[in-house]
Amino acid sequence: MLAVERIDASYGKVQALRGVSLRVDAGEMVALFGANGAGKTTTLRAISGVLPARGSITFEGTNLIGLTPEQTAAAGIAHIPEGRGIFAGLTVWQNLKMGGFVHRLPDDELRRRVDAVLTLFPRLGERMSQAAGTMSGGEQQMLAIARALIGKPKLLMLDEPSHGLAPIVVQELFELLAKLRQGGMAQLIVEQYAAVALSVVDRGYVLERGSVVFEGEASRLRADWRELAGAYLGT
Repeated sequence: MLAVERIDASYGKVQALRGVSLRVDAGEMVALFGANGAGKTTTLRAISGVLPARGSITFEGTNLIGLTPEQTAAAGIAHIPEGRGIFAGLTVWQNLKMGGFVHRLPDDELRRRVDAVLTLFPRLGERMSQAAGTMSGGEQQMLAIARALIGKPKLLMLDEPSHGLAPIVVQELFELLAKLRQGGMAQLIVEQYAAVALSVVDRGYVLERGSVVFEGEASRLRADWRELAGAYLGT
């Protein structure tokens, strides 16, 4: 599905990615780990077209290098950035409507898709006229995911989805993501809560200074996590 081959990316004169390679197969959950500044967020931005990259990024046979974020979204990739990216001053309903903007959905189809995602997020259905910025952090994260699902993405990328959330809400969130995986949706997740992430993902990559230094099945990462964290995460 997604194949990233030796991509480089820079912020001005600072090289942020150095030959990063990874893959995400259909229906698979993959996690990216690493210390601050390791290149995790930059990797997602390069895939979604927010940041220019060199190398090879293909998604279902389509070359993503040079595409805009809108074109990448139209190809079937939804990117939920760190901080969720919701429109705090708009209502829940208005935020959900924005999820269909790239795909130019007619009103009746948009309504059907909103109704479908509300079955996954019934709390949002109770807050449709509420300003998104007045909801709890967990509810805002659910809104960000629900909005992304309006476009029926084949790959969902999430950057630190658990940031600022209580542990019980984090557990709830990852149970929901695991349910989406059962429906066939691939996911690429940047996550700080390694223990929770590794309980549900299939595989993971560890980044350091813009390069992949370790990759493997989740079971292998769990077994080696103490050593990996000490060597690459500074913990």
